Amino acid sequence: MSKVWFITGAGSGLGAGTARAALKAGDKVVALGRDTGKIERALQGAPADALLIVAADVTVPDQVHIAVAAAIGRFGRIDTLLNNAGGGVFGNFEELAWPDIEWQYQVNVFGVMHLLRAVLPVMRRQRSGLILNISSGGGVQGFAQSTAYGATKFAVEGLTLALAQEVAPFGIRVVLVEPGMFRTDLLSDASVRYADPSIDDYAHLTSARDAWAPIDGTQVGDPEKFGGVMVQVAGLSEPPRILAVGRDVLDIIDSVTTERREQAALYATLSTSTDFADAPE
Repeated sequence: MSKVWFITGAGSGLGAGTARAALKAGDKVVALGRDTGKIERALQGAPADALLIVAADVTVPDQVHIAVAAAIGRFGRIDTLLNNAGGGVFGNFEELAWPDIEWQYQVNVFGVMHLLRAVLPVMRRQRSGLILNISSGGGVQGFAQSTAYGATKFAVEGLTLALAQEVAPFGIRVVLVEPGMFRTDLLSDASVRYADPSIDDYAHLTSARDAWAPIDGTQVGDPEKFGGVMVQVAGLSEPPRILAVGRDVLDIIDSVTTERREQAALYATLSTSTDFADAPE
């Protein structure tokens, strides 16, 4: 039986790649985004009876709930939610404009939460569903000049791993997806915000714009192949709790895991010195 996908940020990148892969597999897709024209161009040629394009901003809860209601009205169910919409704010933490920090959380964290709160009641009634929350290599390891972005992706990691335990009894599976660097619009001018250098003590550093902007269009990851992997995951009876996607993010995970083990072993005596004397070992 074909699945019904609900995909945010479906006009480009990982969202569009997954939507195309799902449609190719014979599934139905609800494609969400602020710019419906962009989605139409990205999914041109899709069967009209298999695609519903909905204009909505994930940071506006009322729009999200209306979009979910439209999906149910059209297809009757939602089998897979891909929480993909997001953006990036880059720069040294002290130099970030506070409105940009708030925007980063509104899109990358609260947007995910709005979708979850709208879709979970549907999946609980169905007693089935799969949620794919997109994190990042930046949610595994902190990187300089991506403090706000990384903070939001670490938040998605914690949210996803805890939520998975809460909803498993209802037949709902939640997967934390950790992509590496994919050739998406994340670093395009339309999706990224850079801090303006303003503090002399950081003047010796390459600016965030000069460090990140040249990467745009050179990332090693292919969004079309990513989409194919998501469709494969959706077909598994027992999907993974955490899925790293891309060789580069596997390297990040290896580095972080090694460092944590080394630091834990090095300071084990200090760490355990806070226990009561009668605490079991």
